[in-house]
Amino acid sequence: MSVTGVTGASSTFSHLNQEMQAQAKAPTGKSFQSEVDSNMAEKTHQAAVEFEGVTIGELLQPMFDTIDTSEGMFGGGAAESQFRSLQVLEMGKQIANSGGIGIADSVYKQMLKMQEKPQS
Repeated sequence: MSVTGVTGASSTFSHLNQEMQAQAKAPTGKSFQSEVDSNMAEKTHQAAVEFEGVTIGELLQPMFDTIDTSEGMFGGGAAESQFRSLQVLEMGKQIANSGGIGIADSVYKQMLKMQEKPQS
């Protein structure tokens, strides 16, 4: 390979590096690292909300276990008893997604604290 070929490859690499750095910046001027941190924070918050949904579902389950729906016009049957736990879980998720009861906020704060601690 000639010296010219090496120089051309070097300038091409430099040009690609500049393009990658330009793409790493968000249109709002945020750096790539802040986008990653924002994305991680959003995933952490979503995990906290999902945890709250499951917790609320587990808290509601005993209440629905005591309801007798067999005497209602559309109640009872084997299918209802099989799918009741899924219904209660979905109700818990909907409550959590609609604001919940405050569990997600506490869990989110604790998860952020755990992520900030240095790994030993």
